[in-house]
Amino acid sequence: MDWLIWGGAALSLAGLAGIVASILKVQRARRAGLSDEDLRARIQSVLPLNLGAFFASILGLMAVVVGVLL
Repeated sequence: MDWLIWGGAALSLAGLAGIVASILKVQRARRAGLSDEDLRARIQSVLPLNLGAFFASILGLMAVVVGVLL
């Protein structure tokens, strides 16, 4: 079950990279000095990336746990 552990770890790291990317995108949008509506639109455009990254990270961590238990 080593492949499940390493695959889960890789998926979890990919999710972490997506989370960091979404944080950086929101920080750049906040520093740009946009109006409230434009800032809200930018943050809403980053939301799918953020949710997908969290989902990938959760799946990766679940795979690691299952691999360790098996």
